[in-house]
Amino acid sequence: MVKLRLKRCGRKQRAIYRIVAIDVRSRREGRDLRKVGFYDPIKNQTYLNVPAILYFLEKGAQPTGTVHDISKKAGVFTELTLNHQTTVN
Repeated sequence: MVKLRLKRCGRKQRAIYRIVAIDVRSRREGRDLRKVGFYDPIKNQTYLNVPAILYFLEKGAQPTGTVHDISKKAGVFTELTLNHQTTVN
């Protein structure tokens, strides 16, 4: 199973996080399938590759709680529902 979760980067006391699609059995700094964004909690900046996130969500990937909150603020899930509605109709 694939999850969208945070991968810690940066130096000590200055962490930034990559948002990655990764196998559930991998450790936090393990090998990821694809990088789909980053999150800097200190500067409160995010960058999301929305098409890549939507691709993994449509394939059944589960976001962790933090990644879900970050994606929700960016409006990813509204695009997911819009894409789903257009494919159904």
